[in-house]
Amino acid sequence: MTAVEVSYTEDGPAGAPVVVLSNSLGATRGMWDPQVPALAERYRVVTYDTRGHGESPSPAGPYGLDDLVDDLVALLDRLGARRAHVAGLSLGGMTAMRLAAREPDRVDRLALLATSARPDPQGFLDRAAAVRADGTASIAPAVVARWLTPQYAAGHPELVARLEGMVAAADDEGYALCAEVVAAVDLVADLGRITAPTLVVSGAEDPALPPAHQQAIADGIAGASLVSVSPGAHLPNLEQPLEVTGALLGHLDAAGGHA
Repeated sequence: MTAVEVSYTEDGPAGAPVVVLSNSLGATRGMWDPQVPALAERYRVVTYDTRGHGESPSPAGPYGLDDLVDDLVALLDRLGARRAHVAGLSLGGMTAMRLAAREPDRVDRLALLATSARPDPQGFLDRAAAVRADGTASIAPAVVARWLTPQYAAGHPELVARLEGMVAAADDEGYALCAEVVAAVDLVADLGRITAPTLVVSGAEDPALPPAHQQAIADGIAGASLVSVSPGAHLPNLEQPLEVTGALLGHLDAAGGHA
C-alpha cells in the first residue's frame, strides 16, 4: 500500500533535533498539547494524525502496522529528517516500536507510553465491529473512561467532553481499520532488535493496556528504562503532564542535542 500524506504540525526551532509524537487509537495530535510547549523550547516538535484520524486521509483498507510505519517514514522524508527522536502512545507506540526495529537508522531515541508489544486482540476487534455498526460516537464514553482515572475525570468534565468529542469525530472506518491493526500487533520478536535508547512510561491504573504490557517491553529492549505514573490511566500524559513531560525531556536531552 502506498504511504499516505498525513496531516502534521510543527513547533519549535527549525534547525533543532526533530521529535515526532505519534497519537493513540481514537485520538488526534491534539492529545500531545500538554507536552508540546516545553519540548518545543529546544526541539523541532512534529505532531501528526495517524491515517484514519483527525485531518489525515482514511484510505481503503485493510491496514497493517507496516503501513502506519511507512506513513511515518514518508513524513520524516518530507521533513528532511534523516533521524528523529520518536515518541508514541498506545497505537503510536506500536508504530514507533516497529519503526525502531525495522529501520533503526531513522530513530535516535525512543519513548513508548501506555503501549504493548502484543495486546489482547478481542477487545479491539469488538471495537471495530461496534464502530462499523453504530459509529465512533457510540464508543466514545467507554473509550475515554479508560484514558483518565475516574477521580481525575470527575474533576475535569471539560477535558472529558473534549476527548469524547475527539473520539466521536474520528472517521468510523478509519478507526475500525486502525483497531484491527492493533488487534494484529505482535512485536515481541522485534523488541530484541531495537537498539535506540528507550524510555517506557506506564500508567499504573491503565485499564486498557495494564502495566504488565509495559514491563514486558522494558524487559525485552536492552537497556530500556521504565517509569510508572500514578495516578494515571491510558493517557498519563494528560493526567500527569509535568511528570510525563519531564521524563520525556530527561530522556531526549541525554542525546546531547543531536538526532
